[in-house]
Amino acid sequence: MSDVLAPPERCDVLVVGGGPAGSATAHWLAAAGRDVVVVEKKTFPREKTCGDGLTPRAVKQLTDMGLADRLAHTHRYDGLRAVAHGITLELQWPSHPTYPSHGFVVRRRELDALVADSAVAKGAVLHTGTEAVRPLQRDGLVVGAVVKDKETGRSREVHARYVVVADGANSRFGRALGTARNRSYPMGIAIRTYFESPLHDDPWIESALDVRDRQGRSLPGYGWIFPVGDGTINVGIGLLSTFKGYREVNTSHLMAEFAATAPSYWGIDPDNPTCAPTGGRIPMAQSITPKIGPTWVAVGDAAGSVNPFNGEGIDYAYETGRLVAELLDQSLADGDGMALQRYPALVAEEYGLYFRVARLFSVLIGNPAVMRELTRVGMQSRSLMEWVLRIMANLLRDDELGPAEAAYRAAAALVRVVPEPAA
Repeated sequence: MSDVLAPPERCDVLVVGGGPAGSATAHWLAAAGRDVVVVEKKTFPREKTCGDGLTPRAVKQLTDMGLADRLAHTHRYDGLRAVAHGITLELQWPSHPTYPSHGFVVRRRELDALVADSAVAKGAVLHTGTEAVRPLQRDGLVVGAVVKDKETGRSREVHARYVVVADGANSRFGRALGTARNRSYPMGIAIRTYFESPLHDDPWIESALDVRDRQGRSLPGYGWIFPVGDGTINVGIGLLSTFKGYREVNTSHLMAEFAATAPSYWGIDPDNPTCAPTGGRIPMAQSITPKIGPTWVAVGDAAGSVNPFNGEGIDYAYETGRLVAELLDQSLADGDGMALQRYPALVAEEYGLYFRVARLFSVLIGNPAVMRELTRVGMQSRSLMEWVLRIMANLLRDDELGPAEAAYRAAAALVRVVPEPAA
């Protein structure tokens, strides 16, 4: 059918994207009684390139949404198994007054549908297979979007008092509003696939901090193996743009070498993944600006809300979505957008120091020689690695900030004594 403009739809808030950030925003707005419409260009369930691991921060957000019972049917894990330089350390998630001491591994095709369904159950309207093709603007303000049903080809307008940009790392809708990545910030590159494994329900997610190819040569980045609990494991490898020459890195080669050299106890056939590897690039550390206009706001990956320490973005997607929902609810109640304008300051207050340290640290680990030295030293000390886990997962208690800063200073000191790798 031709691109015929249908009658407009109206709502308080239009959410562009039904992934973690968009669905969380819709959940909390609908729970507050607001009229919310979500448009998602794919149809659930849909695959998404991801490690599938939920940290304690993400588990808290899902529990607060009332989804704890649904998570109980997925694979729970207790902590991280770090592997490097012939040493293996099993590190439990730390106790924390706010966050649980466990995580879950849930395929994104199931997780994203679960949260989107929760938003619908609260009263949100969800249109899948529907793409927001361009913003609607009036008198300099964003007042909605033109959306297109991908099956019928029909377009229509959705009018809204506010628009939430949640269409992911490659946010086309955000770019149409002028958002852009600060290229001085790190960006992540990752690739993953799945393999059948007898340890599919292992209680640890695993991180390989010293990745080597079949000839024993060091490879850039770090690898992960996350047991999914359904007969498969999620296997992937990632690196940061702070690695010199990252543009020339062949991620398919990295994936093949990592799978071929994975520890034998996983029992995988490296030549027979259950699906083709998929990958992508991820803006990190709140690198996307601007995050807000008078009547629009960006959340989750569309705002660069990804942790540079470990590439984790689901928890920050849920958290920024919830924060924006609260601010939009207040803005709608007040009849103006002043509450929403607090968003950048609140994000800076919550994540600014942490992400700033993470950005600096990403420069250190972008140097392979420094990365090897850090992991060599770290793997000699369980207590140090437990601190590293707390710092990387952003699970420090307020009374632990001092030791965290001391640990970072120690890491920074290594940079001055480790030589640059030969050209």
